[in-house]
Amino acid sequence: MAHRVLVIDDEQDIRRLISLILESAGYEVVQAANGLEGLERLEQEQFHALVLDIMMPEMDGWEVCRQVRCRPQSKDLPVLILTVRGQPLDRVIGMEVVHADEYLTKPFERRVLLETVNRLVAGKTDATASAQA
Repeated sequence: MAHRVLVIDDEQDIRRLISLILESAGYEVVQAANGLEGLERLEQEQFHALVLDIMMPEMDGWEVCRQVRCRPQSKDLPVLILTVRGQPLDRVIGMEVVHADEYLTKPFERRVLLETVNRLVAGKTDATASAQA
């Protein structure tokens, strides 16, 4: 069974690019065009990782990540923030305040995105196996 990744980004071209890269590596990708839609998908479906943009209308990625961490069904979901916001303060907020697992900036390299998602999914799979043992 393929690992499932939810991609939340308001830019359709970015969602398509991320999906193409991840699907070519064997992932099943589900897309959401905004934070509210993404949170609804998380309520309804199981995922192995979340790729999340920050700058979105209605609900930004900071709030999405905060809500993901507050919900029992998604609190342990690995979160990769993928954003144009590359200032050191943005990284601190992402990693220390909203507790994302990884932080990458756009533009990104295909290889780096895949390595990061692979690492997140492997960590999630290891944690799930340990919890079931």
